[in-house]
Amino acid sequence: MKKWFSTFCFALIAGFASQAHAGKAINFNFTDSNGKTQKLSDYRGKWVLVNFWAPWCPRCKMEFNELNDLDARPEFVVIGVAMDYGIDEGSVRTTMQRYNLRFPQVIGGNRRDADSPALQVGPVDYYPTSYLYAPDGEIVMFVPGVISKQKMIAFTQQYQSANPTAVAKTEPTPDLTPPAKPSVQKASMKKTSTKSTMKKKVTVY
Repeated sequence: MKKWFSTFCFALIAGFASQAHAGKAINFNFTDSNGKTQKLSDYRGKWVLVNFWAPWCPRCKMEFNELNDLDARPEFVVIGVAMDYGIDEGSVRTTMQRYNLRFPQVIGGNRRDADSPALQVGPVDYYPTSYLYAPDGEIVMFVPGVISKQKMIAFTQQYQSANPTAVAKTEPTPDLTPPAKPSVQKASMKKTSTKSTMKKKVTVY
């Protein structure tokens, strides 16, 4: 079982690495449970953690307190994306209330849907799965499992020391276009050569 799981993780990581090295992450555009638009560009200058979860997933519930704590930090934004809850989204809202989820929540439907929010971020093969964006909009960490607030903070501090220009204070890019329902922009899965992929690395949690 361990050997199978290791092989699975390696394959998933390898696929994601090629995506991340292909260029900057796309500017995801979600609508949360309160009808508010959540865009990556609105949070430029902050760390953004996109967390995919399902209401039937016990491991997802183990990290809710940690996610609340991270979102409470001034340099962090957490966006939850609830998925695979069936035809009744009531289970999502019940879970949000029961665990007092204080960060924005996107009711994302099925991960296999043509307009799934996951298509704007990266592969979601099981729950929980998270992606961390640096303040400059690059995906810098892939978390296949339960996150740890302590490890996450330690990583961001280390990354900031090594990449000071990537985390420089920047203002959100103003959006002058009228509001409209966006079409899904799928995250690129292009493969790149070994030489080009050495420039940037994505940390696998």
